[in-house]
Amino acid sequence: MIELYTAATPNGHKISIALEEMGLDYRVHALDLSALDQKQPAFLAINPNGRIPAIIDRSNDDFAVFESGAILLYLAEKSGRFLPSDAKQRSVVMQWLMFQMGGVGPMMGQANVFYRYFPQTISAAIERYQKEGRRLFEVMDSQLAKTPYLAGEYSIADMATWPWVRTHEWSGIEIDGLVHLQRWMEELAARPGYQKGILTPPPSQMTDEEKAEAIAKMVTQ
Repeated sequence: MIELYTAATPNGHKISIALEEMGLDYRVHALDLSALDQKQPAFLAINPNGRIPAIIDRSNDDFAVFESGAILLYLAEKSGRFLPSDAKQRSVVMQWLMFQMGGVGPMMGQANVFYRYFPQTISAAIERYQKEGRRLFEVMDSQLAKTPYLAGEYSIADMATWPWVRTHEWSGIEIDGLVHLQRWMEELAARPGYQKGILTPPPSQMTDEEKAEAIAKMVTQ
């Protein structure tokens, strides 16, 4: 049994999607980020960085794993799925996984902060992160013109990246003209594991304005 500590965010959805796709048994512990549940001692004992997601593998001596990319690698190796054994193809998956971890996630995250949450409007910062987000989308579109999935075969790299790309409107990043990226987004959205994963945990009932206000408060804290 995997204990999943998470919230309804792109990084959280990576893991709920992966658990569904891999068919692993798991139990959800939803954290209220606005209440700073992720900063409480009980959670810091699992992830000293105080960020979601994190897991505990009860079937492996209560082994704890934090950082979404590391969790995806752990679960892929545990399940024997979505991470090739061939060294070259495995490296390709790792490259696209790191592309998301070091590029797509951080750039979209910063776009969110300055476009949605920051108390002052800093146009130069908004433009910088939205332009970089769009550039990264164009890189993916070029790759997806050649292969059906980011690393060729379907893998954890797709699971890592799709939850972020699907929120492009929240970041203020357009996907017009990126037909291969749009095809990939639609194909993955149709998979049952993705449909269930993005509802785990259930999304907030707050309006966009209320959500932005709550996150802005958390950001300033």
